[in-house]
Amino acid sequence: MNRPPVRLGAVGYLNSRPLVYGLDRSPRFAVRYDVPSRCAALLHEGGIDVGLIPSIEYLRGGPYCVAPDLAIASNGPVASVAIYTTKPMRDVTSIALDTSSRTSAALVRVLCERLYGIRPSFEAHGPTLPGMLARADAALIIGDNALFLDERQNGLEKIDLGDAWTTMTGLPFVFAFWAGRPGALTPADVQALQHARDEGVERPAELARAYLPDRPERHEIAARYLRDNIKYRLGGGERAGLELFYRYAAEAGLVDRAGPIQLYS
Repeated sequence: MNRPPVRLGAVGYLNSRPLVYGLDRSPRFAVRYDVPSRCAALLHEGGIDVGLIPSIEYLRGGPYCVAPDLAIASNGPVASVAIYTTKPMRDVTSIALDTSSRTSAALVRVLCERLYGIRPSFEAHGPTLPGMLARADAALIIGDNALFLDERQNGLEKIDLGDAWTTMTGLPFVFAFWAGRPGALTPADVQALQHARDEGVERPAELARAYLPDRPERHEIAARYLRDNIKYRLGGGERAGLELFYRYAAEAGLVDRAGPIQLYS
């Protein structure tokens, strides 16, 4: 008997496109796109079988397994996850957090405590920079909104959170990965996801043009971002960075527990 298609919940941002390359043409997968926080909610609710979820959400539901060697990660500047601030971070007393985010919001709290030594207030807000900065000293914005935002035109300082994490720890940071309940992916499914990644990462310029067909002035920035900033593997360094983040998040009270991830076999 044929198995029904795997319902995949993918992040709609540019950075996910190498991971889903060709999957919409596969009868094995049914792909939908949402913001990261919604991908997590759908997985927790059972609305999808496997989601490209914020890494922090692995500890907030499940039990889940993670597709091996697949991630959205950075090792240094990530370019698309940033705090935009009107004053030096040591003087920030309030931060507006992009409601699209889960992992990045947790990372902000960890960095404030461990890197910047501050305890600001936090407020969830839609990703509109003027509205956020009308209510707070700084704003967390993620995804395409951050990638294409020119902080210099707004007289702001941009704090790249991927760079801040690696500066503090010497490790990569894992923002998201494919996760689902045990048994949701077969070994052949995992191979198909890995093959999609392998094909996608070879095509940054093609993916940039397809994603931004009406914005040719952004193609070079987008292709460089896919090629140089985002890493798509979940190797030993990424696993070490993830486990350290989980420990810091648990110590900050952001999750109930920390621990290693369980991989699909």
